[in-house]
Amino acid sequence: MLKLFVKSFLFVIGWRAEGKPPDLPKYVMIGVPHTSNWDFLLMLSYMILHDMPMRWMAKASVFRWPFNGFFRRCGGVPIDRSQRKNMVEQMIALLASHDRVVVCVQPEGTRKYTEYWKSGFYYVALGAGVPIALTYMDASRKAFGMGPTVYPSGDIRKDMEVIAEFYRPIVGIRPRNQGPVRVKEAQ
Repeated sequence: MLKLFVKSFLFVIGWRAEGKPPDLPKYVMIGVPHTSNWDFLLMLSYMILHDMPMRWMAKASVFRWPFNGFFRRCGGVPIDRSQRKNMVEQMIALLASHDRVVVCVQPEGTRKYTEYWKSGFYYVALGAGVPIALTYMDASRKAFGMGPTVYPSGDIRKDMEVIAEFYRPIVGIRPRNQGPVRVKEAQ
């Protein structure tokens, strides 16, 4: 019943889902570009359509009444950004504690324009020994879905070049909020 609702919702808004999730028990999925609140609804739709065992992170302030229970049941993990915590270690532990799980991260860390992605998604995948699945929301085609997977080699610069090449033609829902695909170089 829920899948029928999601399919109807997508038909009404004129978007289509593409691709299939990788046939892997665990991976880090990045949702890019993250320029609008619609990105969440599209990600959730994809998760429902493909029965994905997903965990996704969002700022703790999103997890308030009346959405708190719903978001947590949908795999939401609240992140308290006011405290410095090692999210990479926490997400690696989450991946290690499940036989089958997908951890979804928005590497931009915001819906606003940013010059650099946060590199945590990369180090979670590297530390957990899992690939990074590249997902997209392409407003130019009104399509969202799953692209290729990238196995982190430990050379973040080289791996980010591959990731940037995939996202080059993708246009976010709010293009002015879409920054470059890059992480800061280690100091």
